[in-house]
Amino acid sequence: MTNPEQLSSHGRRLLDRRCFIGSAGLSTAGLALASLLDGDGLLADDPQTVSGKSPIRPEIDPNNPYASRKSHFETPAKQVLVIYLPGAVSHVDTFDYKPDLIKLHGQKPPGLPEVTFEGPTGNIAKPFWEFKPRGETGKMVSELLPNLAKQVDDFCFFHSLSTDTSAHPQGENFMNTGFTMEGFPSFGSWVTYALGTENKELPAFVAINDPRGLARSGKNNFGNGFLPAAFQGTDFNAKNPPNNLKRPDSLTAKADRKTIDLLTRLNAKHMEKFPGDSSLAGRIASYELAGKMQTSVPDVMELAGETKATLEHYGVEGGSELRGQYARNCILARRLIEKGVRVVQLFNGSDPSGGNGITNWDSHSNILKTHSMQAEIMDQPTAALIADLKQRGLLENTLVVWATEFGRMPFLQSNGTGRDHNPNAFTCFLTGAGVKRGFSFGESDEFGFRAAVDKTSVYDFNATLLHLMGLDHERLTYYHNGLERRLTNVHGHVVKQVLA
Repeated sequence: MTNPEQLSSHGRRLLDRRCFIGSAGLSTAGLALASLLDGDGLLADDPQTVSGKSPIRPEIDPNNPYASRKSHFETPAKQVLVIYLPGAVSHVDTFDYKPDLIKLHGQKPPGLPEVTFEGPTGNIAKPFWEFKPRGETGKMVSELLPNLAKQVDDFCFFHSLSTDTSAHPQGENFMNTGFTMEGFPSFGSWVTYALGTENKELPAFVAINDPRGLARSGKNNFGNGFLPAAFQGTDFNAKNPPNNLKRPDSLTAKADRKTIDLLTRLNAKHMEKFPGDSSLAGRIASYELAGKMQTSVPDVMELAGETKATLEHYGVEGGSELRGQYARNCILARRLIEKGVRVVQLFNGSDPSGGNGITNWDSHSNILKTHSMQAEIMDQPTAALIADLKQRGLLENTLVVWATEFGRMPFLQSNGTGRDHNPNAFTCFLTGAGVKRGFSFGESDEFGFRAAVDKTSVYDFNATLLHLMGLDHERLTYYHNGLERRLTNVHGHVVKQVLA
């Protein structure tokens, strides 16, 4: 007979002492068994993802984690350049032309929210820059980006992107790692984990940060998360090279070479004592790469070999100091692609708390000033970089991604001069290997407020990027904390309409 004191108010049996001890014993035994099975590799026998497909993991030699590996299937793209613009570029002032904003300028039509991320909204605002048809396709692009506008016939636009957050740090995380929280591998880390690199003297993944500093989410934007440390992006730029790689003046090149050779022999002997220790092998591989970078990095960063015409094309001189620094970063990006670096991530914008004045595309007030300043820095060097890659034949095997974390509202904030965050619709574009040229996919509504046709999530976008690199986003996984983790979590579909 049941003791009434052992029943909850819902009539369910409460856990008495005997049941608790029995359950705890079974749980402990279960954990012990799981640990033994895992130690023998029996739990890792063909694990299944949520999609039901067996994961495809790269065979990684711990002694050489950067070795080139085959993709899941053949595609033209062998390298990827991600040009990331923190702060949220206004799509309705750049690439997403909405004539209704001109017709309704100064009005507040019904159906639009009265309050958004930063407070009360103002009235509909027409684009701050005039739109004009460009190229043979007649693509409408604003005067804010005149240099990129000339290249629209080579671009493939996504006009119906949407994201899950309206906050910058979480937005950067989501766009670059597939999760709003920190601690997950970045896109570049997933690609280098899968494919390694062709270059033996430089990192597989380089993050070229803005000369003003890191973006809001910092190194999480190019971090390895729970992937092995070898796959984190290496952070340097043309303004701040990795000075720790420089050989001391007191050490001759010959003596340095002998020292490195001795360390190589000692490391090899040390590895013999700990066979199969992947963490140790990874650390040794990283240090050996750092040694090689002592000669490779200064060579790739030296601009003296560039012609005057090239420097002028990129805008190294003749503009603002920041444009000159960003232009040097763009040249560095091209050189790294030339050298076979698998993933290059180039940032145009930084954390606003890390410097004075305007540091990114965030434009809650005076968008005319903020976007104009950022465009002056970004437009010419970025257009020159893409043109240079094309002229050198590098776009045949390089995918270029131009991205930001979300868009901006079609109406002004209550201050009457800025646009608030818009996670419901924004624009990014691709160019290069494997994508259609002069093509636009999806549409936002008549105001540019919401994705209306072929709504595309960040998961879909990242699934498409991995596909273009020859990787199946559902099967590229890493077993972590009992789950088969992937860049697209349990979501995402490849947007096949953009594939060439």
